[in-house]
Amino acid sequence: MEIKLHKPGPFSTIQDLGRLDFLSSGVPKSGAMDTASARLANAALANTAGAAVIEFTYAQAEIEILSDMLLAYSGYGGNFIQDDQTLPANRPLALEKGARLRLVPDGTGCRTYLAAPGGWDVAEVMGSRSTYLPAAIGGLAGRLLQTGDVLRASTWERKHRQLFKNLLDNKRHYPQWSLKPLSLITAGTQAIRVVLGPEAHRFTSESQQRFLSSIFEIDRNSNRMGYTLEGAILQREENQEMLSTAVLPGTIQVPGNGHPILLMADCQTTGGYPRIAQVAAVDLPRCGQLKPGDRICFQEISVADAENLYLEQEDHYWKMTEAIDFNYHSS
Repeated sequence: MEIKLHKPGPFSTIQDLGRLDFLSSGVPKSGAMDTASARLANAALANTAGAAVIEFTYAQAEIEILSDMLLAYSGYGGNFIQDDQTLPANRPLALEKGARLRLVPDGTGCRTYLAAPGGWDVAEVMGSRSTYLPAAIGGLAGRLLQTGDVLRASTWERKHRQLFKNLLDNKRHYPQWSLKPLSLITAGTQAIRVVLGPEAHRFTSESQQRFLSSIFEIDRNSNRMGYTLEGAILQREENQEMLSTAVLPGTIQVPGNGHPILLMADCQTTGGYPRIAQVAAVDLPRCGQLKPGDRICFQEISVADAENLYLEQEDHYWKMTEAIDFNYHSS
């Protein structure tokens, strides 16, 4: 159960849900930028949520199937195409040896996740298979995927073999069912829900209002560590330095130049800039699909609302996973 990358795409890595046990030692979480789509791709193959996936950024990839296998993909970076036929996302795909797939961008988001049965077989580093490029750890030799790389699926269980056979016996490459996305990317300006941060009071009242009423644009220098937001300049009440304190993906810091920075998966574990807000966990996967030039605005919600929205999303996810075994036997 192997694939070969003939074109890896401009920025493709192996990711899972990240490494959480070493934050106190300064090791970033890393992991998928859009965890909702990564988990959905895994769910379609009855994998655990944290199985390793390929994160394609900006599409333009091409792969060859080296042996009969099931794959599944999810996300908003593009669509996989075989022989000019678009393969649907969010469901298992039965692919025969020799098939060639192209990942073609669709302009909605920028990241697509490809899952294999049991996850992609790469070594764990510090409890995770996620690639962290600055330290060259995790994934495949701690680097971007390259032309000629061969990746192997971890398992090929009976349920996978049976579904593959059932689909081909019925002259189909995928089942009728599909999974409902956990988060939706809409056209135009993205409204991102936030909880005000512990240092929000350090900003002038006008800047606090400006933060919640302005439209910001993702700067071209943004990356997996964080997005610089161009737009309204936020001013502090006093130009007072603060001690470094904990930050995590979704934290919005404001350096001295007044341009907010939205921290993402590869962000540092501490920072000395005031934290004006924290993105609600339910909306952080949507942020993972943002690309330079995209526009966002912020909507304040309460901690209780943020928790309830997250629990609703998790309830939807777990209900879907409970139905997977039935779907596999009925396809």
